[in-house]
Amino acid sequence: MALTETENGLSGGEEGESDVIVNTCVLGGFSESSETRALLSSLPEVHGAAATSESTTQRFLVIMNRYQEQPHLLDPHLEWMMDILLDFVRSEQSPPSLVHMSFRFLYIICKVGKAENQFRDVRGHKIFLQLLPHEVADVQPVLDLLSRQDPKDSETWETRYMLLLWLSMTCLIPFDLSRLDGNLESDGSKPREPIMDRILEIAKSYLVVSDTPRDAASVLVSKFMTRPDVKQKRLGDFLDWSLTTISQTNVQSMRDIMVLDGALQSLAKLFKHGKRNDLLQYAPTILQCLEKKHLFESSQAMLRKLGVKLIQRLGLTFLKPRLASWRYQRGSRSLAANLSMSQPTTATDAVTPEAETQEQEEDYDIPEEVETVIEYLLVGLKDKETIVRWSAAKGIGRVTGRLPKELADDVVESVMDCFSFQETDNAWHGGCLALAELGRRGLLLPSRLPDVVPLIIKSLTYEEKRGACSVGSNVRDAACYVCWSFARAYEPKELEPFVSQIASALLITAVFDRNVNCRRAASAAFQENVGRQGTFPHGIDILTAADYYAVGNLNNCYLNISVYIASFPEYTKAIIDHLVVMKINHWDGVIRELATKALHNMTPQAPDYMATTVLPQLLPVAVGMDLHGRHGAILACAEITHALYKLGVQTNRSVVDIVSPECVDALKNIHMTVSEPSRVNLGFGGELMRPAVCGLIEKLSLSKMPFKNDSSLIFLLFLQFAVVSALSALCEEYYQVQPGQADSQMQDVLVSQYIEGLKSPQMLTRCGSALALGCLPQFMIHNKLKQVGLKCVYIFNPFDNSLSQCLGLNWWCICAGVCAQGSPDSVVCSENVAEVYGTLLESINDFTTDSRGDVGAWVREAAMTSLMDVTTLVAAMKCLMCCLAQQAAEKIDRYRAHAGKILLCLLHSTEPAIPHIPHKEELLAIFPVLNWNAPSQAFQYITQLLGLPQYQYHTLLGVTVSVGGITESTVHFSSQSLFDYLKGIQSNSAALTQFGDTLLRIFKDNLRNDRVSIPFLKMLNQMLANSCFEIFTTQENHQFCVDLLTLCKEFKKSKDISKLRGCIAVFCGLIQFPGEVRKKVLSQLLILLCHSFPVLRKTTASEMYEMLLTYDDVVDPEVLDDVMTLLSDTNWLDDLNTVRSQRNQLCDLLGVARPQVVKQSFPLPLSCYYFLTDAAH
Repeated sequence: MALTETENGLSGGEEGESDVIVNTCVLGGFSESSETRALLSSLPEVHGAAATSESTTQRFLVIMNRYQEQPHLLDPHLEWMMDILLDFVRSEQSPPSLVHMSFRFLYIICKVGKAENQFRDVRGHKIFLQLLPHEVADVQPVLDLLSRQDPKDSETWETRYMLLLWLSMTCLIPFDLSRLDGNLESDGSKPREPIMDRILEIAKSYLVVSDTPRDAASVLVSKFMTRPDVKQKRLGDFLDWSLTTISQTNVQSMRDIMVLDGALQSLAKLFKHGKRNDLLQYAPTILQCLEKKHLFESSQAMLRKLGVKLIQRLGLTFLKPRLASWRYQRGSRSLAANLSMSQPTTATDAVTPEAETQEQEEDYDIPEEVETVIEYLLVGLKDKETIVRWSAAKGIGRVTGRLPKELADDVVESVMDCFSFQETDNAWHGGCLALAELGRRGLLLPSRLPDVVPLIIKSLTYEEKRGACSVGSNVRDAACYVCWSFARAYEPKELEPFVSQIASALLITAVFDRNVNCRRAASAAFQENVGRQGTFPHGIDILTAADYYAVGNLNNCYLNISVYIASFPEYTKAIIDHLVVMKINHWDGVIRELATKALHNMTPQAPDYMATTVLPQLLPVAVGMDLHGRHGAILACAEITHALYKLGVQTNRSVVDIVSPECVDALKNIHMTVSEPSRVNLGFGGELMRPAVCGLIEKLSLSKMPFKNDSSLIFLLFLQFAVVSALSALCEEYYQVQPGQADSQMQDVLVSQYIEGLKSPQMLTRCGSALALGCLPQFMIHNKLKQVGLKCVYIFNPFDNSLSQCLGLNWWCICAGVCAQGSPDSVVCSENVAEVYGTLLESINDFTTDSRGDVGAWVREAAMTSLMDVTTLVAAMKCLMCCLAQQAAEKIDRYRAHAGKILLCLLHSTEPAIPHIPHKEELLAIFPVLNWNAPSQAFQYITQLLGLPQYQYHTLLGVTVSVGGITESTVHFSSQSLFDYLKGIQSNSAALTQFGDTLLRIFKDNLRNDRVSIPFLKMLNQMLANSCFEIFTTQENHQFCVDLLTLCKEFKKSKDISKLRGCIAVFCGLIQFPGEVRKKVLSQLLILLCHSFPVLRKTTASEMYEMLLTYDDVVDPEVLDDVMTLLSDTNWLDDLNTVRSQRNQLCDLLGVARPQVVKQSFPLPLSCYYFLTDAAH
């Protein structure tokens, strides 16, 4: 949740500046000038028609939106655009629609730059107003035109908005408005109203509307009420009206909220632009009214913001307009002077506050109301909405700038109270914004920096956990803004005592903050300090590595950039300490893991500090009560120990020579403390601690810790699922009697334990045991293969996640090795290889789905990888290549790419070369290097396998699921490639017949498999619609059509609407085949017209109607019109008895026997009480 202002100045500013530079290179000027002139000139021709006016408006919007980033490019062209549009407005021949359209275009021009910069001074009405004509002759016409507008017309609000702005400009004429009244006596009996009163009434009426013209009305008030003649006669009355309006509104009513919004806007702008002497007498009354209204209790953020704006303007009215003589003034702000440290500075010395305060400060009493104003502004700093806090911070800065030094210091003290840990994150955020404003205006004296800087340092790392997330990113972002503003506000000598703290804190935020906006904001603030202050150590070198874009990647920040920064001694300990104190116990597990890896990478920068300070500091946390702290500390201890071991290897020292004996004992005892059932095996804590402890054991084993004869590490046997990452390292280090020979006792214990685990009723225990058996080193399973036995994998429940089974079997085969004539107790050989392949090939067809989706995809991916690894050892290819072809044609991009990658690896493998690949030469010719993730590339090659007989069945099975899928890109490119292949074999009757037989075989094999059958029906419908089997239509009752119809009829009693809709579409496609099969198809469709599901009856009628439009030769032309009429006019959603008579008429017209209703002799659900059958069958 980054603050908009802070982003504009810092995190967003960097990116914004870069974008502006890019756009500046592209947009050198208003290149659409000619087109815009033509568009504006065409308004008289296009305004009448809705279509042409809308297209013209949209084109104009497109042109103007291109200049949202650079609205200044339009400045030279605003005048002629405005002249063209105002000519239409002034013309008496212009119809109202043309006038309204002209004002709409003026509004679009006026708002260029507003959308992207809604919180800054922008080109909006402020720039646009200056160009509006404001002569005396314009007052009466504009006023008359505005009087004729309907405030409730929602189509013409742009007209009213622009007229109000135009009227606000005409109010600036330097003549008394009474001179324009002339003779107020009208021709009738009623006198004319003075112009001054008319303008005031219009302003009041539009201040209470609910649309955008309310904003323009407030601008009108600010300019109109500050005229000398108006303020003398009408200012008091208007303020009375405003206060009455505010008092009578109900903040619970949406209508009253709009009214209150308009009144507050107008008062805020009035006190902004009016003279203090004119408004001072009214300010106390208005302040009292606001106090009674309790705006800060409103639920509307905009009302609270307007209340803050108005209160700060009242505060400025109470105080004399002057610059505080005691403020801090920085001299030269030249970047060149700051960076050129070799030359003496020529900057003017900062003005010391004590020297001139007493002489220049006027002695006058501060009104009591100012205290109330400041109190409200301080409350606004703690508001829950950013826009309110930001407005309050600016108000604090403005008001403090007019106070005496002592009172201003009290304000600073009050702002600093926002940084209490009893306050919410909103208060911290508002406090940061206020400090930034005070510093930017020179109101935060250098004497206050020792108190302020520690607060900012805390804010840079502020974070509070709330449920499953945290708050505080806006506080850290605003703290970066404070550092950015301080860099511009103070001389280097003022910030020099704090350089080390600020630089370290900014770099820590830039590389370790979880939020990318905060990292970028900190990087920008550090860059500003390097440029403006010139005192940050190694600033240029660090900025090169930690620039705005580099810090966008969190992994890069933790693992690379932070290590580079830590190489500078000034930052090393600060960075390490931050990781240990703040990130090791972070609520986000990803941050904890990255922090431990960062500590590993930083260990070479400060090995002694890690061994003597950090590690002893982490060990108590590793056995503490805080779960997150315990998890992070265990991982950190493991990483640091391993890093120290690597350093010791370089200097021929063991890890025990670097780490103290106390730490070694503490490391050994960590698992004894945390392995209690309550800490390891149960709930969420177990999910964290099991992998952490196993990671610790793995790193201790790799670090060759002296635990050779310590039996306590046997506890790992009971952590089956988490053991995998550590078990191999543990065995390698501690369970070898000599290289390559296992400790027989431990070998028996481990293998027996995990074989027993395969029989556990707990699924995770079975999975973990399989993985553990797979990851045992070769010497641990030597002479144990028969005991382990491939048949153990079949103990798995069929509904288990077989991912562990595949991976375990894969690792087991690789570790054991292959020897064709070897012993089945030691290696994969001719006696057991068939079982290995049987298991893996069965797993590659795992399409299990559950609430998580296609979970079988994980198993298929593992099986494909395992098959590749095992095949490179034993080279058995035919079934494998067919299965890979199927997976390479499937619909999920990731697994299609995985299969394609493996297929190409096997094809191009040279060490060893894979023999017995079917059609290897053709495959090499078909497949180039391609992006398998992209359907546009993959399917045009994979469908070429349909021409290879051994691959046709499996490839078509995979393509079926893709063509009948739901992903638009996959469906499009797979179907396009399939139809291209079929188009190529249209003239080859034998190839098309073979394709049809394969298609029928897939359909028959998967009739009860919804994963295939439903996509198959969709694919078949597309094939029939594209006349892919047109060659079969030349023969009556072709066997392909007969078999296809027979298979489709199997779905007649299904209750799956998707499947039945697919059958309906296929039946309609089969109507193109002549002979007896056509009558059977019509019979099936007519049966479905009386299906028990009304939606299917309607779908059948609609499909039949389209079918007869396409194949009009299948019905006698004399009855075709009657059939079409019956299909279209009958309400097929009516009850069955009603629609059955209409269906029977269709049967008579089409010459098909009427289906008979057969009552069941046993009870059935109501929807199944009747089933329809063809009397002919």
